[in-house]
Parts: sequence; structure tokens; C-alpha cells
Amino acid sequence: MESINWKVEGMTCSNCALSVTKYLEKEGMQNVKVNPIDGDVHFETVHFDKEKQASLTKGISSLGYAVVHEKAAKPAEGQQPPMNKYLRYMLICLPFTLVLMLHMIPGLHCDWLMNPWVQLALSLPVYAIGMYHFGRSAWKSLRSGVPNMNVLIALGATAAFVYSLVGIFLEQPGDYLFFETAAAIITLVFLGNYLEDLSIHSTQRELNKLVRSQKVMANMIAFDDQHQELVFPIENTQLKSGDLILIKNGEQVPADAKILWGEASVNESIITGESEPILKKQKDMLIGGSLLLEGTVKAQVTAGADQSVLANIINLVKKAQGDKPPVQRMADRISAIFVPVVLVIALLTFGLNYIFLSGSSEHALRDSLMRSIAVLVIACPCAMGLATPAAIAVGLGRAARKGILFRNAKSLEAFKDIKQVVFDKTGTVTTGSFTIQQFEALGVSADEFKRIVVSLEKYSNHPIAQAISREWKNNNLIRWASIEEVKGKGMKAMSKDGDQYWAGSYEIANSHTREDHHNVYILRNGELIGWIDVRDEIRPEAKEVMDYLHSKGIHTVLLSGDRQAKAAVIASQLGIREVIAEKSPEQKLAIIEERNAAIPTAMVGDGINDAPALAKASIGISLSDASQVAMQTADIVLMNHGLTQLPEALGLGKHTLLTIKQNLFWAFAYNVVAIPVAAFGFLTPAIGALVMGLSDVVLAVNSVRLFVKRVK
Repeated sequence: MESINWKVEGMTCSNCALSVTKYLEKEGMQNVKVNPIDGDVHFETVHFDKEKQASLTKGISSLGYAVVHEKAAKPAEGQQPPMNKYLRYMLICLPFTLVLMLHMIPGLHCDWLMNPWVQLALSLPVYAIGMYHFGRSAWKSLRSGVPNMNVLIALGATAAFVYSLVGIFLEQPGDYLFFETAAAIITLVFLGNYLEDLSIHSTQRELNKLVRSQKVMANMIAFDDQHQELVFPIENTQLKSGDLILIKNGEQVPADAKILWGEASVNESIITGESEPILKKQKDMLIGGSLLLEGTVKAQVTAGADQSVLANIINLVKKAQGDKPPVQRMADRISAIFVPVVLVIALLTFGLNYIFLSGSSEHALRDSLMRSIAVLVIACPCAMGLATPAAIAVGLGRAARKGILFRNAKSLEAFKDIKQVVFDKTGTVTTGSFTIQQFEALGVSADEFKRIVVSLEKYSNHPIAQAISREWKNNNLIRWASIEEVKGKGMKAMSKDGDQYWAGSYEIANSHTREDHHNVYILRNGELIGWIDVRDEIRPEAKEVMDYLHSKGIHTVLLSGDRQAKAAVIASQLGIREVIAEKSPEQKLAIIEERNAAIPTAMVGDGINDAPALAKASIGISLSDASQVAMQTADIVLMNHGLTQLPEALGLGKHTLLTIKQNLFWAFAYNVVAIPVAAFGFLTPAIGALVMGLSDVVLAVNSVRLFVKRVK
């Protein structure tokens, strides 16, 4: 499957996103995600060539939207961004509309303004601009089979304009003159759209900060024909893997890189949310976007700008923002039929009002029409469509800024039911930074024992194996005829002389010794030749995190492949209430499956050996130490090298869902109240147009509260 990411301009509501989604799905695209807030469109396809790209681009254009290159959508550096189109349209229409409404000011008599031809001349430019924008969009949405809110605006404005025009030709302008209503509807809806744009764009604030951090200047190192070092500036987007760069005190790291020379104090808060400086030395990795607070280093680029950790984070968040949690499904179903339903209500409003008013009012036709127009312009399908995306944009943006990555929006909703959190031990509640505490060699010299151990463990990804290999580094290693890692047991190898070796857990040595408390046992041809004990430190924040979970009534479980006695000691120190030890990855998977079936369960692991169990849990949460594996397996990745942000992740999930529910309640309540109010004649069409625009602003403001809301 090829993954495609596009930027589509012109979408203003959820119905627009629905039109694009339906079109792409009809064309065979899979896993389509469309974000109406920032125009990001993601989909997957088996075959995607230039011909298919041109066909899809043309199809989306026929719906009234435009596919643009993301870079083309942004102004060049130093160039002023173009004026918001809604503001531009509103400023053009505003003078004509204000003049048209002068006669409504008490005590001001403008006889010349009461001339119907003057009013037609003043309203015509406004109506033309309105139809150019709303009319075209409405027509294209009707052709696509998913009518959008612009259908309601175009119909409302056209009804008032045509009604007034008819009055001119019937020579009864006194009863028919409502050109100012048509102009006011169009102008105020442009104003509402502009305010909505400002509000919605603020929901992208945190993600935009990350995006801006992607583009910086770098000091690239090259060598002339005399092998003299040259340093010259280059944009980081031009860097590629293998390039050499110089990063000075106070500069931003331009790309993911490995330090070759020097050391520095680095602030990685842009990625991890942790502002405490970290000392980085030779061979340490630097994350693009982080900041060198002190020191100077020379480093080798390990990933281009488009493949960096920061770029992957941004892409991950953008895809997640296009997701829809289950709570949005009902709103989507209603949004899909909202416009046709409002059209029916408007017709009923006109018909019923005309019937009831015809006997008591000489202006029954006029009043009935104005009320039906008010129904058209006050109804707001956008509110229901934006209720979820606005909250998700803020929630995921804040999470990314704090070093919490949600791979999908469904995880936000899943948090509300979590009653149990299962923790892996090694590398999760402990640091995973092992040191050798003691060892004993049986029947072989200490040097030979170390040589055998390193020869075996260097092929394992297990944190204990890597720590032993690092501490006992040896260049005189055994060349194996074959070697494999047996899950849940350890490393098994065969030498060229036909000797069989094992390095693993007590399971491989239980028939040779009753001492079950050692970490690693070494066997040669079925005989125990030694054991190793390692020391691992508990994460300093782990106890505080456990106390927080217990205060929220969440049950905690330690699930480990280690011995029961060792796991129990760790659990006791942290206050974890249940211990399940001596389990293989397959057994961990079965336990999580069983627990998850009983009550919603989250699992926190390192994303390597626990990958199957993380995938099976209601929410899989991984630490960043194995970020590539974690990002593909877990629902949530904590990027701050620890558990510090776990309470924040839990709180953000619950409060984002709460905000979505508040937004949906407002959206439904607004329409349920506003439409009858307009139908009974308590609102003019102009006031209805203004209130409709402001309804979306209320949602955006409520969503933006998530930026500062206390969620723990």
C-alpha cells in the first residue's frame, strides 16, 4: 500500500470533508482521512501514478476544492501571507451593505436610498461576490450529492434578492424591497467565516510551532582539494543522511544526527516536553528541532528533514487529527442529511406561516418568506462537523508539544473507560540501564566466560543483553555456525566445533540449579558454566505515577518475564497492587487479551518484546526508547524517556473527549433552539446570519480552552 498525503484548499465544513471522502472512496482509495480544519487529506492505494494523480486532482477540483502542494500553500520566507479570502470578500461587501442599511438608523432620512434602482445597484456587487463564492460552492456540492452549508446561504440570499427584484417589476417596492437583507446575509456570513477561520486556526497553534521548528539553517562541513575543512550555511531541508554538520552554542539542531566530536547540553522539550537539559557526548544521538544550550559539536546527519523524528511526529499528529472517534459518528450521519432536512423545514416554515398569517396580516407573503430565509441562514451544519475536529486538533496539538504522541484519535475516547493499567517491568517502570552486579564462572576462566557471554548476547536486542555486551566488550569473539533468539528463553548458538551454547533465563537452567534468582544463566552442551546478576534502577517518577493512578481508582498490574521474587520487590517499592511474573511474550499476549475482555485495559511497555500485547490492549502505550517499533504498534508513544507524562496523557484523553461532548451538545442545542426561533419570526435573516457564524466561534473557543485547562 502506498500512503499519500495531500493538502486540499476550499473546505469550510464537515460536509466538504465528507464530499472529498466519498469521492476518494468511490475511486478505490482506502483508509481515507480528511481534516476540514487544515485541509490535510490522507489516503492509501495500491497503485498511484501520474495519471491517477491527475485524475483524482481533477475530480476533487470538480467538487469545488483545489489540491495544492503543501509548500505552495505557504508564503515564501520574508513574504507577507495573503489576506484571508473571507476578510477580503467581507471588506469589499461591507461599504455597499452599510449604505444599504442607512435607512434603518432612527431619525436618518435618505429619500434617495429608498429608490429601488439605487438599492439594486448597491446590492448587485455584493450579490455577485456572494454567488461567486457561495453559489459556485453550493452548485458543486449539489452535483457531488453532498449539499453543504453554502446551499443554505445561497438560497437565503437569492430568495431575498429575487423577491426584491420581483417587487421592482411589479412596481410595488414598498412591500418587496429587501435588497439590504440579501447583502447583509452575504456580508455577515463572510464575517462569520473569517472569525471561524481565526478561531479554528488557533486550534492548530501547538502543531504549527512544531512545523516552524522544522525549517532552520545548518552549518554544513565540507573539504576542499587540500583537505581543509570548509563550513557554509545551507537550509536543513537540503541535508541528507551522511552529511557532516557543525552545531554551535545556542543553535537549533537542524536534523537528526550522531555526535562525532564534542559534547553539549541539549534542550529536547520540542520533542519530549521535558525542559531539563540533557548532556550529549560523542556517539549520542541528537533530535532535529532540539536546542544546543551550551557547547559545540560536529555531527553526522542520520535522517533527512522529511524522515526526521520531528517530521514523523508531525505526520503522525496530522493523520491522527483526520481520525474520527466513535462519538463523532452520529454527528456525521446527521451532518450528511442536515442540509436537505433544513430545506424541508424552510419550505414548511414558509407554507405554514403563509397559511396562518394570510388571514391576519396583509404582509403574509413577505413575512413568511423572511422567516423561511432566517431558517436557512441560521441553521449551521458546520457546528456539528467541527465539534470533534476542533477539540481533537487542540488535544493532539497540546499532547505533541508535551511529548505525547497519539497515533489515532480513537485512543482519546478509549481513555474514558480505562480501569486497569498493566506495566511491563524492564525499561518501563525501571530505567533499563543495567550494570553487572556480580557473576560466577563454573568450570571456565573468567575471561573465557566473558568471551562466551558477549559472543552470545551481542546478537540480542534485550536491554540486559545489550548492557552486558557494552560492559564486557570483547574483540576476540566466537564465530558461530548458527545462532538464534528463542522468545521467552534467550540466545541459542552452535559453534563450528559442534558445541551448543545457551544464554537465557532460569527456564533453560532449572534442571541444573535451584538458584532461581539470577538474571542470566550460561549453558554449554547442557551443563551450567556460570550465571550473571545485573542491577536495574527504578524510574524516579514511577512511584508518583502509580500513586496518581491509584488516586483515580485505577488498578495497577506488573507483568514481567522476570522471576516472581524480583518482580514482587519492584512492585512492593512502587505500590503496584498485582504482580504477574515469569511470562513469555506469548503468555503476556494471552493475559492482556483475557484482562481486556473483562475490563478496558491499558498496557505500558517498551514496544519491543511487548509489541503483540500492546496491540491487543484497549490502549497500548509505549516509551520512546524503541520509537520506530512503538510508533507502529502502540496507540500512544511517550517521547520523554519515561512515565512522567502518563498522567497528562490520561487526563488529555478524558478532557478532550469531554470537550468533544460539550461541543456536540452546543451544536445540537444551537440548531434545535435556533431553527424554531427563526421559524416563528423572532429573528431577522441578517441577525440569523451573524449568529450562525458566531456559533462556530463558540466551539473553537471552547476547544482552545484545552491549551490551558488543567487535565491531571
